[in-house]
Amino acid sequence: MIRPVVSPDNESIKLAAALRQKKYRDDTGLFMVEGIRFVGEALASNWLIEYAIVVSDDLTDARIQSLTGRLTERGCPVLSVPATLYRKVSDTETPQGILAIVRQRPNLLTDWVPTGRAALWVILDAIQDPGNVGTIIRSADAVGADGVILTPGCADLYAGKTTRATMGSLFHLPVVRAATADCLAFCERHGLSVFVAGAEAAEIYSETDLAASCAVVFGNEGLGVGEAFRRHAMRNIRIPILGQAESLNVASAAAVILFEAARQRGWTLS
Repeated sequence: MIRPVVSPDNESIKLAAALRQKKYRDDTGLFMVEGIRFVGEALASNWLIEYAIVVSDDLTDARIQSLTGRLTERGCPVLSVPATLYRKVSDTETPQGILAIVRQRPNLLTDWVPTGRAALWVILDAIQDPGNVGTIIRSADAVGADGVILTPGCADLYAGKTTRATMGSLFHLPVVRAATADCLAFCERHGLSVFVAGAEAAEIYSETDLAASCAVVFGNEGLGVGEAFRRHAMRNIRIPILGQAESLNVASAAAVILFEAARQRGWTLS
């Protein structure tokens, strides 16, 4: 059932607006996803949606009708609000008229069950830009990686800019927040070779064996990969720069290396 709401003092409206702040995302274990595609991805991936908010005037849109129908079939409350009230809640510059409040999924390293094929994990070491974090998660999803680990200092996984940059990939593969020591213990426990990516490394990425089980570490935009990972690295790899650019953006570098890993493994990409 779709329930009209017009008051900004409605508790669900106030909660949704508060979730733009990390403090409230952490306190409640909730986050917001906006837009037709992202709400659809959350539905298709069976993440727990607490409730949704739609613009009243957009209920005639066939795509939004489809989403609200699926939401109500699951017993999920849907609030219909005026556009002016929706904009007070929205975290995007050009809202599409629908958002969902979703329960965070606290993935753990201990949850992972090896598949039998060579594993590929991606570790992001204190990458601070939410666009970079989200884009690397998207690339990891695109190559069929087993998961992504975020160390302390990374941008908040559930911030709006991060979730939008994943383009829905957040819902498709495990993304784990873990301390550096736990990352290294995980790699040792599962026989994952640690490869550290960096502009100053000696070994060219395409000449490195990325087909075996491994975890590739990408570091902070300014400082690179931390000392703990460098000490435990089996290989330090780089992308050669042929022109005058000093280096690649970390998200671009990650895409290049991860697709090379996929190519070496002979995975079918479409």
